[in-house]
Amino acid sequence: TYSSYICKVLKQVHPEKGISRRAMSIMNSFVNDSFERLANEAIKLARYNTRSTLTSREIQTAVRLLLPGELAKHAISEGTKAVTKYTSSS
Repeated sequence: TYSSYICKVLKQVHPEKGISRRAMSIMNSFVNDSFERLANEAIKLARYNTRSTLTSREIQTAVRLLLPGELAKHAISEGTKAVTKYTSSS
């Protein structure tokens, strides 16, 4: 589950707030659904380009296709930052 990550983000944004079990269950389902949709779209893109490996490019394109406007821009920015951090630490 993504519960611990959802809690961390909630505490960053609203340190004084909590979340009920029901709300956490709904958020967890939302994150799982979003992940599945993005992964499926990225797989379609990779197959279309006859690639057997998913790269950050397919993920980024899937994000652009599935998320609206500013949310997509923010997601791409955060994703790029995470990939840069990961590659610099390896």
